[in-house]
Amino acid sequence: MTTLSKILAFFPVTVMLLSLLSFLWLCGDGGIWALFALVFWLYGLPLIVYRIHSHFYPLEEGISYLRGQEYSPWWGSSQIQLIYSSFPMLEVVLRLIPGAFSAWLRLWGSQVGQDVYWTPHLDLTDRGLVEVGDRVIVGHRVGFYPHAIKPKKDNLVLYVKKIKIGSDVFIGAGCRLTPGAEVENGTFVPTLTDVYPNQKVK
Repeated sequence: MTTLSKILAFFPVTVMLLSLLSFLWLCGDGGIWALFALVFWLYGLPLIVYRIHSHFYPLEEGISYLRGQEYSPWWGSSQIQLIYSSFPMLEVVLRLIPGAFSAWLRLWGSQVGQDVYWTPHLDLTDRGLVEVGDRVIVGHRVGFYPHAIKPKKDNLVLYVKKIKIGSDVFIGAGCRLTPGAEVENGTFVPTLTDVYPNQKVK
């Protein structure tokens, strides 16, 4: 693990500590500035750090290895986003506001069309690796997993590829989409369907 990897491993707990301090400030009559600080630490800081990180260490699609002397951009981006996987309620709030979650994903680098409906319970590991068309409905407890990790001898193989969803698509409850999965325009994906790496659903 490189030095940068070790530093970013402490990023989630840093965000939580800063958020806790802002919350205590808010409880102590910190007013609007305390509320602003709390929102910034929870939503603004991870996004800003991610964009800076992506500028210097762009996340490339394909196969790489997690163990070794080279820094893994995916590892860094994963640590920056880890707070949202650990505390899903932070993004559930956004999905309750029409258009807010789609706008949120665009800020992370994803391409999201118009009139996309996200149910509150969604599992998304890599916020910058999704392409979604217009008028898409994403069902209850759908999972988007643009990366996969597999043990190989003394190393871990990482495969990263965008998930692409066309327009006028309905993704049923409990579906899981993996790296490189593609769903064509006008497709209905039945409940509990697993879309395997690089599989195209018509």
